[in-house]
Amino acid sequence: MANLEFSLPENFGEHDPKIGLVLGSGLGDFVDALTDTQQIAYTDISGLPKSGVEGHAGQLHLGKLGGVEIAVAQGRVHVYEGWSARDTAAMIRLFDQLGIKTVILTNAAGIVNANFKPGRWMLISDHLNLARESPLTGSPTFIDQTEVYSRELREMLRTEAAEISSSHLFEGVYAWVNGPEYETPAEVRMLRSLGADAVGMSTVPEAIQARALRMRVVGLSCLTNYGAGLSGQPLNHAEVVEVGKHAAGELFTLLESAVPAMVEI
Repeated sequence: MANLEFSLPENFGEHDPKIGLVLGSGLGDFVDALTDTQQIAYTDISGLPKSGVEGHAGQLHLGKLGGVEIAVAQGRVHVYEGWSARDTAAMIRLFDQLGIKTVILTNAAGIVNANFKPGRWMLISDHLNLARESPLTGSPTFIDQTEVYSRELREMLRTEAAEISSSHLFEGVYAWVNGPEYETPAEVRMLRSLGADAVGMSTVPEAIQARALRMRVVGLSCLTNYGAGLSGQPLNHAEVVEVGKHAAGELFTLLESAVPAMVEI
């Protein structure tokens, strides 16, 4: 047997997840919607980095959503914590080790496009890697990035969202910056001029890693706040987490119907 990067505890059980979901800041309550769950702390998985950021519990949940087996990562690590881009994409490699072929990435993001509204969701159509770091550094892994986020899965999610009266998906470009400080008003204007609709401090390394492993990727940003200079209000992480908690229910409603459809296409 090939050497495995991660060692799972003996009580892992019999699980065959079809989809892997990474939850961003404040979205951890989503796991309450799962059935038949088993919970494993990141600290019990050898080789997996552990986050110390509020809103990232550091638990892997294995269970069912809409009758489909799913692995849910309750929290992630970030470059601003001192981890490398490869470290931040470790969960994706664990998903691959579990045989998962479809990945849903979620995050909390600041609004750059003033036409978007806080508390809503943005389907990621493309990204800007402004941190200019990659989980593939160290090897000549030349991965095509023409369609990082599956067009087929995006179309399906738009259709599912349209059938849920309380749900409306914006769609746009997500910009990844290192953090941990929030952007200045001048930086928000710059991001908008570059074509960004939302900005955050995660997700892109995971998306790059997933594509390198030939996984299908779909990304969703919880729009938690206006970027600096758009509202005149100061930004703080506690509000980001709180908005994420309120938006988790809408994410569950959407994915409860979308996840079974994902395994069929």
